[in-house]
Amino acid sequence: MKKLRFNVIWMLLLLAAPFISCNPESDDVDPIKIENAVKTAIFNSMKEFYFWEEKIQETFDVSQYASNQEVLDALVFKDLDRWSYLTTREAFNAAFTGQATGVHGFGLGIDQDENWFVSFVYNEGPAGKDGWQRGWQFIEINGKPIAQYKTASGGYNFQLGPNEIGVSNTFKFRLPDGTETTRTILKDAFQTNSVLYQNAYEVGEKKVGHWVYQSFRATQGLTPTRSKEVEDSFNFFMAQNIDELIIDLRLNGGGSVAVTAQILNYLVPNSANGKVMFIDKHNENKSSFNKTTNFSKSGTLNLNRLLVITSRGSASASELLINSLEPYMEVILLGDDTYGKPVGSFPLSSFNRTLSANNVELVPITFATQNAEGRAEYFNGFPANYKVADDLSRNWNDREEKRLKAALQFVSEGTINGRLRFDYFKPKWEMIDAFEGLEKEFPVF
Repeated sequence: MKKLRFNVIWMLLLLAAPFISCNPESDDVDPIKIENAVKTAIFNSMKEFYFWEEKIQETFDVSQYASNQEVLDALVFKDLDRWSYLTTREAFNAAFTGQATGVHGFGLGIDQDENWFVSFVYNEGPAGKDGWQRGWQFIEINGKPIAQYKTASGGYNFQLGPNEIGVSNTFKFRLPDGTETTRTILKDAFQTNSVLYQNAYEVGEKKVGHWVYQSFRATQGLTPTRSKEVEDSFNFFMAQNIDELIIDLRLNGGGSVAVTAQILNYLVPNSANGKVMFIDKHNENKSSFNKTTNFSKSGTLNLNRLLVITSRGSASASELLINSLEPYMEVILLGDDTYGKPVGSFPLSSFNRTLSANNVELVPITFATQNAEGRAEYFNGFPANYKVADDLSRNWNDREEKRLKAALQFVSEGTINGRLRFDYFKPKWEMIDAFEGLEKEFPVF
């Protein structure tokens, strides 16, 4: 019945949109009134849906704020909220189905000596088509040494230009074999891949799967709850008849809760079928939205434990996956502590005519999650069981890459040797630090 009611609401909004749209170019429309109407809609929607609704004042003068963003900044609960944002419906839908626009399609990482490396590459992006690989070291960008991009605050600003198709940048690299190469590429629009790498290894008498998963995204053209990449990967691991699985979430800033549930149903042991996966809780005004999601076992894997490679860039849906499995199986974290985001969002324009008509998508924190044992509020992240440094100079398929090596060693020996743990360093910067809003969940240059 609830699903039917939401479908009816969507139909009514779509039918009503032509009559309620605010068009600043019309002769009889006051742009200031439109602007204030949108700001008021942001306030009203926050007051209705925001998870920390009780922290928002009862009255709010929107005319005191110069932009929609300033309104949102004034309303968020800054003690805990690092994630609420504004965007457009098109940008939101594109991000959650992996459609990138105006980027080169690569990630950056920094080692303990402040050397910069390519941390990942999307296959269909300009960098991927140009042959870039994880492990390439940046020497220069647009003719300037990397050190010259360091800011007074100790961070870096690489000045890659606006996120627009056709913007050009030139990069000089040192390759793993010691040679150098200079590449010029343009920013473009393309379909990203969430699965960066997959393989299966023989470790003693065990078959061990290795899955590098970069973001929880649905497949465009299918339902918004399903990933074809996920299905293909788990069909691969089932065909390999793996005994153990290493999931690498070190670069995974989150994404779709529905796709997370899809993955969890493959991972959970048979004994947990039908039991609580996670519980969503909303503010008191929206308690009717509270929902319990149960496991519905998929596939033939019956794992006893899961090894997860993590970093401070592992956030949101990555942490939901960890938290949901812990009541039912052993979960070993290797790498670094996770980010700490036990809360989630859904877009609100479909609940507000003014936001919808003006193409303003408000995506604030609207719910918190807890697992079957009631574990929630992990705002400091999940601590790694074993701290192991990111080995940015090595590609995903290199079994000597420190975090992968540690995971394989744990499978074979039940522990990780002192050398790997001694070499650990706390990164000064992760990619998640360079972005805000929607881009924070799916960071890419």
